[in-house]
Amino acid sequence: MLSTLSNLVHQTAFSNLTIGNLIMVLVALILMYLAIAKQYEPLLLLPISFGMMLVNIYPAIMEEGGLLWYFYKLDEWAILPSLIFLGVGALTDFGPLIANPKSFLLGAAAQFGVFGAFFLAMTIGFSAEQAAAVSIIGGADGPTSIFLAMKLGQNELMGPIAVAAYSYMSLVPIIQPPIMRALTTEKERKIKMEQLRPVSKRERIMFPVIVTIVVCCILPSTAPLIGMLMLGNLFRESGVVRQLQETASNALMYIVVILLGTSVGATTSAEAFLNVTTIKIVVIGLIAFAFGTAAGVLFGKLMSKLTGGKINPLIGSAGVSAVPMAARVSQKVGAESDPTNFLLMHAMGPNVAGVIGTAVAAGVFLAIFGV
Repeated sequence: MLSTLSNLVHQTAFSNLTIGNLIMVLVALILMYLAIAKQYEPLLLLPISFGMMLVNIYPAIMEEGGLLWYFYKLDEWAILPSLIFLGVGALTDFGPLIANPKSFLLGAAAQFGVFGAFFLAMTIGFSAEQAAAVSIIGGADGPTSIFLAMKLGQNELMGPIAVAAYSYMSLVPIIQPPIMRALTTEKERKIKMEQLRPVSKRERIMFPVIVTIVVCCILPSTAPLIGMLMLGNLFRESGVVRQLQETASNALMYIVVILLGTSVGATTSAEAFLNVTTIKIVVIGLIAFAFGTAAGVLFGKLMSKLTGGKINPLIGSAGVSAVPMAARVSQKVGAESDPTNFLLMHAMGPNVAGVIGTAVAAGVFLAIFGV
């Protein structure tokens, strides 16, 4: 009887929990609170936080043969990040970007944060491959961060990188506005932009095809992300595969989010997460994201000057990849200065360009390292 009770006690999680595990469970509960009570990207943050809690209570769930280990293999094989891009493409209207091609420049400007953080990371001790994997957090694009970390063989950093990337995606409404206000004047924030021109169906259909051909010919390693993004958009714009578009943007997307979120959260065991390297990753990611936002706004100011005040610099902040949250923040900050100012559709151009730009930045790193 005593032996049976002893076995039962030793089989409980309580006998194996460490202080680190308890800390990570507390962090998971805080993230759950933010997802549920504050609604900070709950579709992402809730499964991530639950996966974090599970792995710190029952580590075997991420060991070979455990449930979340199988989910994680889909991350390693770049399947889940690519399917997320398929869903994003099926959901996203590229019309604002097509109507105003100058938005590409704002999306590109936001990538300065990524490359700036790359050099910063190397100066504080990260290897070149590690620095590249960490710096892509600045694009505020979780799937691309996971994709690049895996391709560069940085599996041990994937947990902190993914959690940082998704956390900053969730905190866009908190991080970006102070930077935007600090770099713009009241007059600039009140600039009203002309209504975008109508975009024909032919343009909408040709755009994903042309972008795929051009980008994938220059950077073939981006094909899993760019290809799926543009395929999803082609489903949307062709008008002949409505069932595929609805499946990609709804049922399939939500299934993938569950698998991706829980498996990412499950990489944050106390042993992997509670160390100095994680702190460095979180800090560098924040710096990259802040620099990316600032670069987009500053480039927006330059374009505003060159166009005689026809471009509101606030839309430059949407050049990061957090779709559509970053565009909504541009709208919100602009409306604070002038409630009649509607910047959302104008900001969607740089926002979509940022998704493409971050994937291209990842492709550049892969090309540099010969992956």
